[in-house]
Amino acid sequence: MAPRGEGASSLERRVPVSGLAEIGTPRLSPEERITALTDGLHAILEKAVESPSHWQVLLDASATLWRYSGGNVALLMMQMAQRGTEEPTLVAGFREWERHGRAVLKGEHALWVIAPRTARMQEFMLPDGTRQRTRVGGKLPQGAVDNGKKTVITGWRGQAVFDVSQTQGTPLLVPKNQSGPGAAGSVLFESLEGVAREHGFEVRVDHAQYGLTSGYTDFAKHLVQVGAWLNPEERTAVLAHELGHVLLHGPDDAVGRLYGSSADHRGLAEVEAESVAYTVLRAHGIDRGPQSASYLAGWADAVIETENGASAQSAGNKLPVTRVDIAKSVLGRVTAATKGILELTRPPGFGGKVPAAEADPHPEQAVSYVDKGLPAPSVDGPTIAGPGV
Repeated sequence: MAPRGEGASSLERRVPVSGLAEIGTPRLSPEERITALTDGLHAILEKAVESPSHWQVLLDASATLWRYSGGNVALLMMQMAQRGTEEPTLVAGFREWERHGRAVLKGEHALWVIAPRTARMQEFMLPDGTRQRTRVGGKLPQGAVDNGKKTVITGWRGQAVFDVSQTQGTPLLVPKNQSGPGAAGSVLFESLEGVAREHGFEVRVDHAQYGLTSGYTDFAKHLVQVGAWLNPEERTAVLAHELGHVLLHGPDDAVGRLYGSSADHRGLAEVEAESVAYTVLRAHGIDRGPQSASYLAGWADAVIETENGASAQSAGNKLPVTRVDIAKSVLGRVTAATKGILELTRPPGFGGKVPAAEADPHPEQAVSYVDKGLPAPSVDGPTIAGPGV
């Protein structure tokens, strides 16, 4: 269910975290690098649970870097903060920057993210119905049925990247939304209705009210209800919140049930839904910080409450149990749902990744261009946060 708006104090923008010192060490082995990155991510999430305002800072960064997974957003932000530099805005590997006519400045040290190791595998089915894989080029067992080739993740590695602020060269043009917040909210509402339809849900704006809420998701009827008494921006925020429930809290989602998903969404499920709404709107230039603050500030208490009740529910189900695992799960779920929405609503900007050179982002939108020496998304960039994220 969507929240009623409440005020909030301003939040600090930096989240200094100890435990990341080893990440930038140049002579780490691949195994040591991935261990350092994973340990660093755990340190970030522990800090976020200890200081609830840090959760909103992570969401702010995710709104800028939404094409990256939550774990990598956290790692990038913390490494930049540790160096006392600006927050990351546009990130790519050394060669990717070269392809865009930019060079990494002399003396700059790489930022590190977690990326998948992949391999091309041949899938096949044995006569007894068992499905198996082997590396492409290998001989299939006698009687096996070829099911085609597939790229699969075989492990994890550290990948060196650089923020645009660490480069120089050909200016890159970044689109900026020219419409004001009211216009942006109205247009975004229509886009979010399209997201709901993609997932088989009807959006209905009417004066009916479920309890004291401004919105409600009915999974049985595949219906999202939004209060007709709300102004355009509030309707948009409520619909984005309910889409968080649609994407994350279906009746068959065991993790969602652990987090409080039910007919009356509660606890961490509500924090997840509001986190999705906050990040989606912020990516579109709409700041709902004061209205979202009451839910987001309760994130740490919700994580701890979930941890206290997780052991019994997760026995044999491989559900997250510790507060760090729960926090990592929530971050991954929220950023994945946010990305799924933003790929359809297409906010201005590039989501933190350098674009293919021929890309023409949002040609139908009214945009202005600001030369910030920047660009957007690359198929080569890391998109997975790492083990378990």
